[in-house]
This record gives sequence, C-alpha cells and structure tokens, in this order.
Amino acid sequence: MKFFARPGKTNHLTPLHLTAGSLVAIAASTALISASPEVEAAPAAKTTADWSSSAYRGSVEVIPAKNSGNAADQQTLDGVVFEDRNKNSKQDAGEPGLPNVTVSNGRDVVSTDGQGRYELPAYNNMTAFVTQPRGFQVPVDEDNVAQFFYNHLPGGSPELKYDGIAPTGPLPEAVNFPLVRSNATQSPEQSCVIGADVQTYTQQEVEYAREGAFADLAARTDYTGCGALFIGDLVGDDLTFFHQTRELSSMLNGPARFLPGNHDIDYDSLDGQHEFDSFRAQFGPEYYSYDTGKTHVIALSTIDYPTAVPAKKSDYTYDLGQRQLQWLREDLAKVPKNKAIVLAGHSPMLEFFYSDEHSTKQVKEIYELLEGREAVSLGGHTHMSENLRAGDLMDGWRDEVGEAGLPFTHLTVPAISGQWYDGRVSENGYPTSIQRDGTPPGVLTLDIKNTDIVERFTATGQDPSKQMSLGLNTPQYRQWYEENLDKERGTVQPLTDPLAVSRQGLAQDTWLTTNFWMGSTGSTVEVSIDGQDPVAAERTQQMAGERPLTGAEYSDPSAIAEQFVHGGGLAEKTSHLWRLELPDDLSVGEHTATATATDVHGRSYTEELDFTVLQ
Repeated sequence: MKFFARPGKTNHLTPLHLTAGSLVAIAASTALISASPEVEAAPAAKTTADWSSSAYRGSVEVIPAKNSGNAADQQTLDGVVFEDRNKNSKQDAGEPGLPNVTVSNGRDVVSTDGQGRYELPAYNNMTAFVTQPRGFQVPVDEDNVAQFFYNHLPGGSPELKYDGIAPTGPLPEAVNFPLVRSNATQSPEQSCVIGADVQTYTQQEVEYAREGAFADLAARTDYTGCGALFIGDLVGDDLTFFHQTRELSSMLNGPARFLPGNHDIDYDSLDGQHEFDSFRAQFGPEYYSYDTGKTHVIALSTIDYPTAVPAKKSDYTYDLGQRQLQWLREDLAKVPKNKAIVLAGHSPMLEFFYSDEHSTKQVKEIYELLEGREAVSLGGHTHMSENLRAGDLMDGWRDEVGEAGLPFTHLTVPAISGQWYDGRVSENGYPTSIQRDGTPPGVLTLDIKNTDIVERFTATGQDPSKQMSLGLNTPQYRQWYEENLDKERGTVQPLTDPLAVSRQGLAQDTWLTTNFWMGSTGSTVEVSIDGQDPVAAERTQQMAGERPLTGAEYSDPSAIAEQFVHGGGLAEKTSHLWRLELPDDLSVGEHTATATATDVHGRSYTEELDFTVLQ
C-alpha cells in the first residue's frame, strides 16, 4: 500500500510578496469570476437559534458497580436510553425510557425494550454506544464533541506513548444514554458537513485550520441537526494535538463526530487491539452510526494497523476486520429500507486516482449489504476531490464491480489541510495548498431532502459560487511543465505569459481547461469565445473502463502555475477536467472565454478567462 507521506515545506510561513511577473503567472488561478444567476444558493439555515446557548450539553450516565466481585455482573452491560427532559444527564422521575433505540457494544446490536432498557454481552476493551434516533439529539460536551459512548477497559491501555485509555475499572452497574427531542434531526431536510484530513502537525497549522475552514464553519448555522463528521487524519501522528482538534471543534455550530485515520494511530501498539485507544479516549468509538432526518449515517474505521511486525507507520491497509463487518451487518439489519445510507470512512472504498492500487478489502461484501438501498459512500485520505457516479468504471475496479461499474455514488472529500498546508499564505491567514488534482482545500456538505442527497463543496474562504478554475494549456506551457517536472515544487520560476498563445501555438493544440472540482459523469462544460455560441468541452476522463490519463496534456495549468512556483500538489491527472481546443484561426489580440459548468444536479456556474493571441 502507498503511504501518503507529508511533503516538505517551501516558504511555508511567509506570506507571498507578489511581483508583476508572479501576478501574471498565477492569473490562470485567479481568473475573473462571475456567478451565474442559475447558481443555487446554499440552503437556508435550518435554525436561527444561537448554538452556543441552545446546544444540549451533557454526558452519558455511568452508575458504578455495587459489587465488583460478582463475576456474573461482568458478563452483561445493561442500562436504559431515556429522554432527558431536564437536561441534567441523569434519568429522573418523569423521564421515560425510549423504545426501539439501537445500542451496540461494537459487535452485537440490540434494540431497547418498551421501557428503553437494553442488555449487551460485555467483553474487555469494548466501546458501547447508542445510535441516535431521528427526532432526538445526543448530548455534546463543552467542545461540541458528541457524547454517546462508554469505553470499557478495566485495566486501561498497555503502556503507550500517548497514554491511551485510563483504567475504567469493573463494568458499571448501568450505562444510561440520555437524549433530548430535536426538531433539527426530525426535519427531512438536513445539511451534513463532512471534513477530511485536518491533519495538523504543528501549532502553526492549527492556526491555519482555525483561520480557514473552521472560521468558515463558525459562520454557518445550517448544520445544527446533522452536525459535522470529520473522517480521519485529525492530526499528523502527534496525538497530543487531539486537544487542539477539540479546541477547533468548539468553534462549530453543531455536534462534532470523528473517525480515525492512518495518522491518528498509537503506532507503538502492535497487537491489533489498542492502535486507536488514544483516539477512543478523546472522541469515542472507532465506528458507529446515527440517524438524522431520513438518513442513516454509518461511520466506519477503515484503517487496519499493523500489517507486519516490526511495524512502520506505512504498515496499514484498507480493512474493516471481521468484528466491524459483523457489526455493520447487524446495524444495517435494523435500518428500514426507505432510509438513505451515508457510509463514511477515512479511506475511499474505491478511487480514481489510485484505481489500480487501493480498495477496501470488504468492498464486495459492503456492496451486497447495500444492494437495493439509496446510498452514498464518502472517503478522504488522498487529499483531492472525486465525484464518482453509479455506472462509472476504471480498469482497476473490474474485479470489485464488474463491467456494470459503481453501484452508487462515491465521493472523495477534499482535505481541510489541502496539500498539507503547503503553498503561499494568503492575507486571510492560511495557505493556498492546492491539492494533487487541482482542488483547493475546503469542506463538503451533503444537503439531504428526504432521501435525495446532493453534495456541495465549499472552498476555504471562497464564495459558494466558486466551483472551478480555468487555464490555458499551450505548447509553451507543456514545454515548461516537462522542463520543471522533477524540480522541487515551490522553487520553479513562473511561466512567462501563461495566458498568451501564438498563432503557431494554436495550430499545435491549445486547450482552454476547466477544472470543475465536483464535476462528474453527467456534468457538462460549455465554453463561449468572445460571446459566440457556446461549444461543448470534452472531459479528459470518460470513466468507461480506461486507466487514468496523466501528464502535461491532462494536467491543470491553473493549479500547476501555483504549485510549481509556490508549492502544493501535482495536478497531473484528475477525473474532473474538461478541455476545449481553441480554434486555430483566432485573431491576434485579446479574447475572453466564458465557461459554464453544470453539475449532475442541474446547478450551473460561470467563470471568465481573458487570454491573448500573439502573432
């Protein structure tokens, strides 16, 4: 398996002092933007209430064991799921138990009886948790971290660098899960924030995250019901930064839930039992589920470590393991067929970029379990954006999906850290950090109405209408690309006149490129030159069973202009690039290209790019 190492930094902490030459070089990435009147505005906030004062803050009620010496008491965990009407996290008189609520020990799944009671087999090193039902909300702590779980590890974690879980002692007399009624989770309309790869290695990067994506989220109030789910790589190997992750989540206007990634591991745990103990101590179970509206969200732990001993940080694979797969079967068995399923994990189940290398071990079993259901799969990990639709096929997937292609939508969520906080630092206080497919950092939102799920990408610090970048792929650009491809990114001199092409260059293939960041099969891009009738651009990847196309001809010139000169990824291949060959009879002088991109949901976005034809 490929280990996604953190690249080196270049000019990381110093804001860029732009020269006239460098301004020209990045013009392709800062083309004139004009939002089309057809663009749908972001959904209105579901509530105007102030989250900080209205949030249900509390904890799970743990009643200590009365007789820790009774072995029989250590074999069964029981308790009650109840409506916490006075919001004090304790079941008081007049606070009824709630029937038919799902509770699990991470292996077995049961439903509460008519009085809200449950019983589960107990075993060492388990995390018990409740599945939040529609119309209710679990409590959150002072950092907005959802409180719906209890860790049971009597003797605590083995000696670990980052401590893991402190000894919990004998099994409690009862573990009771409080809930309050919620109009926000009852509504059939939900907005669910999905954040990938916050991945902070330093305090400076914590500040970048704070000033960037988390400041954006702090200004929004549309996700108070569903909340925000952060799908792994919360930090960059140093697990003391989990405390800073919690500090960032305190900025949110909704509950925060988390999944572990390959950089959230207790690497000194080599027994396959305690590798996520420090994560569990801070954020809860490695995998779990919750309901919001008519949607059932399943958060999976997809990273298996170690695969060999002695282990290295790169010794991980995409694997649920048998216990989690058993839990998934039992969890889904209790979900009505008329609910939409959102399946989230750190690593994608399948992906375009590494289609020949990576897939989740149990992907076929997962597809069988979800057959006939409305479903969407989410992953992060790769620091890029992918919007793969039902029927899409790449050569490397044939063994998993056959010739029919994907059974439902698979989304790879762009990283909050972008390309590991690389690139030039903007005046807003965070780096450009363009990712390896040309996508800027940001967050994804799932806007859900009943069981209809629509994805929405918000680039960090950008207006919601900013959904693409335009560039010019000329013979001059391709020569510059090849000459500098092996140089350290962030050290390359800018391309002279990146938005100019000679008449001779027009005759040698020059394309107007549109990187439509959430573009997919079913999306279209049309380009008008100087106000003439628009012409359809061609997608570089057809997703019809071919291998990924890579290299200068399939790269994003707008992103490369930024990455070569200031640092970032290498946007040499992507599933969402469209290009239009410019006519070779364009007159000498200034021209304007107007690109209109329309996504699979019918939303349209428009941008303009000015370029020059030279003699």
